Amino acid sequence: MTPQDYVQQKAAASGSSFYYAFLFLPKPRRAAITAFYAFCREVDDVVDDMVDPGVAATKLAWWQTEVAQSFAGHPSHPVTQALMPLAANFCIEQRHLQAVIEGCQMDLAQTRYLDFPALQRYCHLVAGVVGEVAAQIFGQTQAQTTEYAHKLGLAFQLTNIIRDVGEDARRGRIYLPIDEMQRFGVKAHEVLNRAYSDRFTALMKFQAERAQALYDEALALLPQVDRRAQKPGLMMASIYRALLREIEADNFQVLHQRVSLTPLRKLWLAWRVQALGRL
Repeated sequence: MTPQDYVQQKAAASGSSFYYAFLFLPKPRRAAITAFYAFCREVDDVVDDMVDPGVAATKLAWWQTEVAQSFAGHPSHPVTQALMPLAANFCIEQRHLQAVIEGCQMDLAQTRYLDFPALQRYCHLVAGVVGEVAAQIFGQTQAQTTEYAHKLGLAFQLTNIIRDVGEDARRGRIYLPIDEMQRFGVKAHEVLNRAYSDRFTALMKFQAERAQALYDEALALLPQVDRRAQKPGLMMASIYRALLREIEADNFQVLHQRVSLTPLRKLWLAWRVQALGRL
């Protein structure tokens, strides 16, 4: 299996909404975003599949070394072997990859976030930086597009957090800020035990409203001249906002299930943006 085959299989197997947006890209850009996304999946899987935190920490440290060696010209993993020949052309820097690893290391070090600014720091590393790299690969020409990408990445990550509250609880993690849980009277043990209440619903509605506002703010930041190039990001925004609306319509029944859209619906939403330019 070639490195290119490996990253293609890694990206496709994830079933992520991101994969559907990649399908519409020209071949060189599609190759770059697929390799970069496969890297993100590799390091994220270290944490998601964790049985022993010590082993996970060792694996992430290995990835830090692998990234440094790759940018020095010596990639050894199929993901970095696929990514390195494309990195310079699309302004992908070592600091971007190391930031993603740092975000995953945060998952090993903490399972709670005191307030939203603390959560934002985590979201910046695991989503904002990813958005920044993606925008460059898609072909941004304006500096302001980076700000758009960071804000859109934050909106994506908050949507993931809302969707995955129950799944994260099973791993002993709660990404909902502690001070906001206290404001709505939701106890950590209620989330960990997956207990619904009107208080929990109110808390989740607050989270969803913030995420929706961030989508609006991000889209308002995107310069018109870059809108065509950034269509893959707009496709993802369409898919993620549809997912968030599904969760809202289902009254935030996220503690016992993982709400998702069908592959056909994701493809339809992506095609609609590609063909009609509408979210």
